[in-house]
Amino acid sequence: MQGKKRREWLRQYAPLHLEHCAALMLSAVRWRPFSTSRSTLVLGAGACTEVPLPELVQASDEVVLADLDIIALQQGVADQLTPGQRKRVKLVAEDLSGGVSANLHHRIILQPWDTLLAQGASTLFKAAAECLEQCLVPDPPSIEQLPTGEFGVVVSSLVLSQLFSYPILDLLDHIQRLAPALMGEQERHYRYQEAAQAFRTRLIKAHLHLLSSLLDQGGLVVLLSDVQGFVFNVYGTEHDEQHRRKMPLVPRIFPELVREHFTVLEERRWEWITDLPTKDRPGRGYEVSGYILAPPAVS
Repeated sequence: MQGKKRREWLRQYAPLHLEHCAALMLSAVRWRPFSTSRSTLVLGAGACTEVPLPELVQASDEVVLADLDIIALQQGVADQLTPGQRKRVKLVAEDLSGGVSANLHHRIILQPWDTLLAQGASTLFKAAAECLEQCLVPDPPSIEQLPTGEFGVVVSSLVLSQLFSYPILDLLDHIQRLAPALMGEQERHYRYQEAAQAFRTRLIKAHLHLLSSLLDQGGLVVLLSDVQGFVFNVYGTEHDEQHRRKMPLVPRIFPELVREHFTVLEERRWEWITDLPTKDRPGRGYEVSGYILAPPAVS
């Protein structure tokens, strides 16, 4: 469920999520200097569930929406904009990581997995760690349809954790198909855990460099990122927090990395629910960090 229907669901169960996302984006377009480009870029826009698209179009000469899923982008525009407003929107279907999943797949297919499996779990996860360590991560990724230095506001809309989570899941899915009994076993292998964390950090740095490279002089960044997930079975009571199991998504140094690359003008933290618990499965949600960022002042 995306776009209009998802937005209606969130208005009922996670209204603060929509409010915080919109407030940060609209503050950034208001705060950008008059001399800065009036083009606005939203990375990871998807179906624009969290994106206040009419307001961004009104405040911008052009709005560029970038995501790997072109159908979702088209849906988001159709749901929110009039035909006249759509003329000021450009859709860009691109891999915002610069091809990391394909690069990791190349490393995966080079491994002699059957031989490694015969040598035991430690050898298998050592090879998985090497795949992550040797995977090329473009820094910053070069995205042909997104010229550098062109945008007065660049929004990263809840896409950051996907850039590293999806490739890692592809690797673990490959291992699970080879050896279903090893599902979850990666948590016990220090070398693999270290490699996975370093992989996440490399992708975060590359994404921060991408955001910086796309900005016009005086431009601002809005960074929205899930930082921790949680699952729960109890909802709507004062004891909800006691019934959660939390799962970190980004390295603990994430806030430090943000501050190393940008000056923080505003920071907000909140949580949102993506699924309510049912009889058969727990509910899910995320804790989010949201920032308005400026390039560091040149000393």
